[in-house]
Amino acid sequence: MPKANSILNQRGFVALWTGQTVSSLGSQLSGIAFPVLAVASLHANEFQMGALNTANTLSFLAVGLIAGAWVDRWIKRRVMIVADVIRLAATAMIPVLWFSGVLAFWHLLIISAVLGLATVFFDVAYQSYLPILLDKEHIGTGNARLETTSQITNVASPGIVGQLIAFTSAPFVIVIDAISFGVSAFSLMTIRDREVPKPKTDRKPLRTEIAEGLRFVGSQRLIQAISANTAVVNFFTTIATTMIPLLLLRDLKMPLGLYGLAFSMAAFGGLLGATLTPRLIKLIGEGQLIVSSSVLLAFAGLSQLLLFVVPAQFAAAVMIPAEFFTSFTVLTYNITQVTARQRLCPEHLLGRMNASIRFMVWGVMPIGAYVSGVLGSAFGIALPIFVGFIGAMIAPFFTLFSPLRTMREMPKTEAEGAAL
Repeated sequence: MPKANSILNQRGFVALWTGQTVSSLGSQLSGIAFPVLAVASLHANEFQMGALNTANTLSFLAVGLIAGAWVDRWIKRRVMIVADVIRLAATAMIPVLWFSGVLAFWHLLIISAVLGLATVFFDVAYQSYLPILLDKEHIGTGNARLETTSQITNVASPGIVGQLIAFTSAPFVIVIDAISFGVSAFSLMTIRDREVPKPKTDRKPLRTEIAEGLRFVGSQRLIQAISANTAVVNFFTTIATTMIPLLLLRDLKMPLGLYGLAFSMAAFGGLLGATLTPRLIKLIGEGQLIVSSSVLLAFAGLSQLLLFVVPAQFAAAVMIPAEFFTSFTVLTYNITQVTARQRLCPEHLLGRMNASIRFMVWGVMPIGAYVSGVLGSAFGIALPIFVGFIGAMIAPFFTLFSPLRTMREMPKTEAEGAAL
């Protein structure tokens, strides 16, 4: 039986948790099936893979800031429901086109762009929603539970998708993702929360509201350091990882089943990271965990360069430990810094704060994907992979040379953060 003050007694959180667990499983399946479909079935080249990744992430750069201002005006749960319905419809188009015999690469580009646009609004609302459901005392626990179950699906889904694709087809796997968006939307519909739309009389011009979100981020030195670290690592790792499916599936001819299994085994790192984060925070402190995670993440990516020197049959032996430590450090880093941001930010600014940060840290990804496609088509896939993983080594310096390096506890209010 859960304790009386446990978040498991809060029906709204349980509904959110359930829906996002199913949606996370579907998205993990689709996340592997998309590049497999592009490379193995539609024979995408280097430039096309760059374009596909660009289309999927371009909306964070194009509409990320304005999405935050709109989300703060609207009811966040409704934003997530509408985004899920749009993602359901867009994702379902892929198997329809495939089984009709007309699916082409340009269809993937358009569908990826639509999914990316809906995901911008969903993610901004999602990261701003937990403080509405839970008090500040339980936000960290809520984030840890959400990420733990997300990583459990990460462990299961790659192995599942590898076998499903091997015996059926990538579009069949994508059907599961479409269904998962429907489950997420339904679970959100069952939640009753206290949020009301921002009164029109309290609204300022959109430009002013966007500026308020940017100003808050600019007033918080710790958030600036974290955002710079995350933006640099996202930019460079996107350059590298855009080409990884081509390297593994086309050049190294890794079997689809092994491709999925490698990522499945590696995802245990994410599960372990999500599970251990609360204990690691108590052991070494919040700020120090963010710094150490960013350093380990950079070295985990660098180890993937061994793919160019080991025999092809040992590629999985390189990928598994590299992805294991990547997943582990990403989760310890994200859970800690997202929780700190949610505690620091006033509730009325949550959407704009998250959108401002997403604009900075995800807005660089379409640029990185485009650079990857251009470099790969001109010089081959080795150059973007080397540039990406070596360049990512710059990222940890932003947190290393900040107050985070010596902090056991992050500030818990806006004023405490601004005072640093």
